[in-house]
Amino acid sequence: MSKKILIVEDNEMNRDMLSRRLARKGYEVILAEDGAAGLDMMENEQPDLVLMDIKLPNDSGFDIIKEIKSQKKISNIPIIAVTALSTRGNKKKILASGFDEFINKPMSINKLLKTI
Repeated sequence: MSKKILIVEDNEMNRDMLSRRLARKGYEVILAEDGAAGLDMMENEQPDLVLMDIKLPNDSGFDIIKEIKSQKKISNIPIIAVTALSTRGNKKKILASGFDEFINKPMSINKLLKTI
């Protein structure tokens, strides 16, 4: 049984590219365009892992991670921040906010697969 990965990304090209690459590696991929849809999919689909952009429409990844960590049913799902906000201070802020890991955009698919 393949691992299910939820990609929460508002940029259609990024979502498409990442989902195709992960699907070719044998992962089941589900998609959400914003944080609210991502939360719904986490609750309903129970993915094994979430890749979440920080800059999302309406609610930022920081807003969404707070909501996720407050919900017992989904709080243990690992979440990797995928963002272009790559300064050292931002990395500390991202990890301190509850994300399990951090990957810079543009990303290397090999680095992403190692992190997963």
